[in-house]
Amino acid sequence: MDVIARYPEFSPLSLEAVQAIKNDLRLLKDGISELTFGSLYFFRNFYKYKISRFNEHTLLFLGEEKQKQFFFTIGAPLPISTIKELYSDCAYWKLISEAYLSNNESLFQNFKVSPAEDRDNFDYLYTRLSLSTLSGKQLHKKKNHINGFLHNYPDFTLKKLDSDTKKDAYKILDIWATEQTDLQDTDYEAAQQALALPSIEDFLSLILYVQGVPVAWCLAELAGQGSIAVVHFEKARTDFRGSYQYINYAFAQSLSEQVVYINREQDLGDEGLRHAKMSYKPEGFVKKYRLDKGAL
Repeated sequence: MDVIARYPEFSPLSLEAVQAIKNDLRLLKDGISELTFGSLYFFRNFYKYKISRFNEHTLLFLGEEKQKQFFFTIGAPLPISTIKELYSDCAYWKLISEAYLSNNESLFQNFKVSPAEDRDNFDYLYTRLSLSTLSGKQLHKKKNHINGFLHNYPDFTLKKLDSDTKKDAYKILDIWATEQTDLQDTDYEAAQQALALPSIEDFLSLILYVQGVPVAWCLAELAGQGSIAVVHFEKARTDFRGSYQYINYAFAQSLSEQVVYINREQDLGDEGLRHAKMSYKPEGFVKKYRLDKGAL
């Protein structure tokens, strides 16, 4: 029995459904952060995700943000009639990739306007080499943070997140949560969902300790057919100066040479976050496009 509903029906996005499409997600070339096992499953409640199988080549998703419903799709293009049906309930179509645009030019000729760049949702791409070395004048300040951390906390250890160490990651997350003004509007619940997964060992991860005290952790997974590491979470204690910078640096160093890029996800239009992500000098972006209702 298929755990995914058949269009026009939609079912809530369950763990079984995401596991069923895991291989489809891994084959996607663009490396869009939202189109990964972790992002879909961890944020399923935040965005109220639902899934439907249109046919054996196409999957459909519904979601909601700021009380507006949206849809996105992976696989072969949908008929215009189906897109019209989706727009009857949805305010916009999001997560349209550059590859999808170029491969389906004839489809978008049916629209009054072209898909618009969704800049707030562009993923930031860095080379593994740049984040693992922090060499060059542009990243000199970042390297100073690393040197400062090593000077202040020489007695540190790094471990993988697993069934034994994830209890320490929960401690870091809860300390981080006390510093947030509106916890419901953060990725706190999604991070909890990640740590609760029995198969957390399957993800790329690190947890940092200083004299046995857990101070930072990160969790990522491979995308873009194995060439991109998408960092879903990075949490640290700010009372350990340089812990954020060091977990970032150490994670990049832990990756294999098959990983060319590190995707540190989007800034969601937050100016502080945008400044922080730009300060690491991204190599480029994973661009995403959207089409609002009324485009047809």
